[in-house]
Amino acid sequence: MKTTLSCIKADVGSIGGHIQPSRLLVEAVRSKIAEQAKELKLDYAISHTGDDVAILMAHPHGVSYAPIHELAFRAFQAGTEVARQQGLYGAGQDLLKDAFSGNVRGMGPEVAEMEFEERPNEPFLLFAADKTSPGAFNLPLYLSFADPMFCSGLLLGPKLMKGFRFVIMDVDCTEGDRVIDLNAPEDLYQIAALLRDTERFVVEAIYNRTTGEQAAVVSTSRLRNIAGKYVGKDDPVCLVRVQSDFPATGEVLAPYALTHYVAGFMRGSHNGPLMPVSQGTGVSYFDGPPVVSCHAMCVHQGRFTEAADPFSHPFWRSIQDHAAAKAVEMRRQGFFGPAMLPYSDLEYGGIVQMLDELEPRFKMRPAEKAVPV
Repeated sequence: MKTTLSCIKADVGSIGGHIQPSRLLVEAVRSKIAEQAKELKLDYAISHTGDDVAILMAHPHGVSYAPIHELAFRAFQAGTEVARQQGLYGAGQDLLKDAFSGNVRGMGPEVAEMEFEERPNEPFLLFAADKTSPGAFNLPLYLSFADPMFCSGLLLGPKLMKGFRFVIMDVDCTEGDRVIDLNAPEDLYQIAALLRDTERFVVEAIYNRTTGEQAAVVSTSRLRNIAGKYVGKDDPVCLVRVQSDFPATGEVLAPYALTHYVAGFMRGSHNGPLMPVSQGTGVSYFDGPPVVSCHAMCVHQGRFTEAADPFSHPFWRSIQDHAAAKAVEMRRQGFFGPAMLPYSDLEYGGIVQMLDELEPRFKMRPAEKAVPV
């Protein structure tokens, strides 16, 4: 049977600043989804990572199905109302528009969806990140789908050896979806050249070139492009199908042990290591560090199993310690150099306004004339 996975995530209020949502807020979102679950033939799971609430749904209606998107939007509105009643910080922060217009894309929440014909067993991973941007998934996806040093299946798996097709989006383009299709391994260097610029080029989707089946999808919304100003980091989600025709679960998880540096952290304006954390983990140090959780699940005939938590395994404790050390070391540089994003990528308005005010004070100094000998 055909199944659609839809993950829609938003920050609609948090305890004590940018820490985590309250239990009542999460329950309000859950209750709203439950009201129409039977009517819309959907199964669902509600979780939070940092201060973001993620709604994961399985249903038979295909991607961009208006009633599914509207239900998620109404659920976030219900959470926002609770946040206001409790006096939580940033109530409704990611709901940039009030009136639902048929699709939640472009309204603030992050959206990742894909439709597929279910395999006899259909395992998948949901990655939810906080305090970072969609480009945070560029390196892990590149390594797990295009690098045999991380994905031995590219050498050993008959249905993986032809490689994968990457759909990459230019998220700086505001006129529409500007995308390019590149094939690994033939276009490996071209893929690398684009994905290194995580603030502009982002993996949107990945497909198996042997079967044509979709392997992964990433939310690609940029909140600053929607709102025209900084209103919070994009905090992306990523869905990855695993095993058989796709990399194994362990091959997809392995790159996160690198704790690579990503944009985000405090005020969305710094670089910090991406720390793998257990489900339901909030944020702390310097409004961070950037974190990513993972839900490992199976979907069968449109119904979810319970979620396993891969990053709760003892192995990841030392990785978390390494990420913490990297975060502290980077923060020792304060505002200087790579510790803070370059001016072109800064999303917080204060320093940008300061530079605009300084601009007319710059003067061209006359060139000195050469003194004859």
